Amino acid sequence: MGDIETPDSPRPQQSVLRFILPTKEFIFSRKGMLLIAEVVLSFITFVCFVASTAAELVTAPLLEFLAAFFVLFAYSSKFNERFKGFHWPLMDFLRCVISSIVSFIISISAVSKYSGGFSKAAGVFGFLATIVFALDFYVIFNDLADFLKQGGETNDETVRQQDYCTDSDSD
Repeated sequence: MGDIETPDSPRPQQSVLRFILPTKEFIFSRKGMLLIAEVVLSFITFVCFVASTAAELVTAPLLEFLAAFFVLFAYSSKFNERFKGFHWPLMDFLRCVISSIVSFIISISAVSKYSGGFSKAAGVFGFLATIVFALDFYVIFNDLADFLKQGGETNDETVRQQDYCTDSDSD
């Protein structure tokens, strides 16, 4: 009788799925939509490069896809909150900057050097991925700048309060 499940208790499969799948709040957040767009566009670019004559350019979109998918998983499962040793926004910023530059370069190469339809499609999707990566690093940069501005004001007030306390103790 101890094996009977109550309707309120989650099944083990459902708890695993909740851990793997992102929540609705995250999916519809700005960061969630940008990460999903990055994953989708990188994957489409990868598939187009696989089918094209520009197959030597396939590595970059594959790595961009895997990195974006990892970050999507890390943020959606709150993996980033458990590992405080990394500065996640800075790592995400660097990933976006590098991915946008590399995606732009391989898209120009695919459009200008190769004449096949899949190569042109890969270039177009690569340009779209470049725009999404650039938008993401712009948003991350603004968030980091706001964080640093707020941190600077808080530290100045704390230092002033500490200075005030030490001056009054010396009297």
